[in-house]
Amino acid sequence: MTMAKIGVIGAGAWGTALAQALASDGSSVLLWAREPELVAEINASRTNRTYLPSALIAPTVRATGDLAELVPLDALLVVVPAQFLASVLTGLPDRPRDLVLCAKGIEAGSGRLMADVAAQAAPLARLAVLSGPTFAHEVAAGLPTAVTLACAGGEAQWRRLAPLIARPALRPYYSDDVTGAEVGGAIKNVLAIACGVVEGLNLGQNARAALISRGFAEMSRFGLALGARAETLSGLCGLGDLVLTCSSTSSRNFSLGLALGQGRSMAEALAGKASVAEGAATAPVLAELAARRGIDMPIVTGVCRLLAGEAPARDVVAALLARPLRAEQEGGV
Repeated sequence: MTMAKIGVIGAGAWGTALAQALASDGSSVLLWAREPELVAEINASRTNRTYLPSALIAPTVRATGDLAELVPLDALLVVVPAQFLASVLTGLPDRPRDLVLCAKGIEAGSGRLMADVAAQAAPLARLAVLSGPTFAHEVAAGLPTAVTLACAGGEAQWRRLAPLIARPALRPYYSDDVTGAEVGGAIKNVLAIACGVVEGLNLGQNARAALISRGFAEMSRFGLALGARAETLSGLCGLGDLVLTCSSTSSRNFSLGLALGQGRSMAEALAGKASVAEGAATAPVLAELAARRGIDMPIVTGVCRLLAGEAPARDVVAALLARPLRAEQEGGV
């Protein structure tokens, strides 16, 4: 096995899928996992039964539980859940390197986007964000996927990273709008919960299409207020990812909303799930940030009420439908 040029931190479904995609041309990839038993399983049987059971992992992917092994690599994809990003990066010796952030969320408590978290935990790193419509099992299977690769270092960083990441079935598109890429990825998870609720209540396809459209309006209002660009939010990492995750039970967030819409409790909906539904952690901090800035996000607020057990799903939907009528472009739902 040749020396790896790129590493992946996090061996959940998405991290494993990215490692598999990067190894699809025979490249060596170093994959870090927290659990020793998962490291052993990947290296011995080429499987990840807990997080990505459908994949047979390429022989050029090597798993490790030692972050120090990744220190020499000049490019790392960081795919740990958003709420664990700070602690993992703090344990990685800092040096100048490209860190590509692949988690989609907002840090609870601080309200920071992932790039802000990483900038504090790894101040010497050159940051980029990879985001877009990406179901892990499809990426691992080699099905075509297009993503946004937003580079804080501009085109110079893009020229370094694009050849390391691009594969025939994994096509990155360049952006320098890191904020836009992060906002789209974080908010679509919350909106996917809402779309799952619509499905669970059997409210129909019309209602889901309306919710996606009005949810995108909320995403746009919030993103523009934070300095994101409209074209980024309407691209792969915003609207593209929103449409995907709001339309399939392959989305963990959609599945959570589906269970809540069918009348199950949060505990019942999350029971036995190994993977994280990031939207559940993102929703309350997103609602708080929006309220602080005076940004109208009624769908996000409704999801928060549902997750907190303040009202059943039908009452949350009824409250949204009872909002005052207004022009479509004036804001609100």
